[in-house]
Amino acid sequence: MSERHIHMAGHVVERHIIRGGESNERDVFEYVLLRVVPRVERGECINAGVLVYCRPQGYVGARTHLDEARLLALDPDADVAGIRAALGAVERVCGGSEEAGQAAGDDAGRRFRWLIAPRSTVVQPGPVHTGLTSDPAAEAERLLELLVK
Repeated sequence: MSERHIHMAGHVVERHIIRGGESNERDVFEYVLLRVVPRVERGECINAGVLVYCRPQGYVGARTHLDEARLLALDPDADVAGIRAALGAVERVCGGSEEAGQAAGDDAGRRFRWLIAPRSTVVQPGPVHTGLTSDPAAEAERLLELLVK
């Protein structure tokens, strides 16, 4: 069962209500947006990816998309190759393979917490948000489409 409400700002918000005895096959997940801040002193940014962590499923994943035209509109001298490399490194750390370097041996939660630690670099994590999902990988794709592309 779900309810639809209109928020004060005019946004439609959907709340899912679970009644006693109903099964809920969804798990809590956390996510952050990855922001590219080409000139930290100006504070301007574009969204370039999303990190998703679902503890019950032991999942951590990243999906990235760099809109080069938007980036260069903020900073024509931005290091596009360097930013793409940083975003790729985030995806590798999420994967946990040998390419993740020192983080390869860490569990999903530890890798997620390390990736969302505040940084004052060009690629920065945003605040942590939560939700419910039965498929965290699909959720990462949905959030990428909704919030980044």
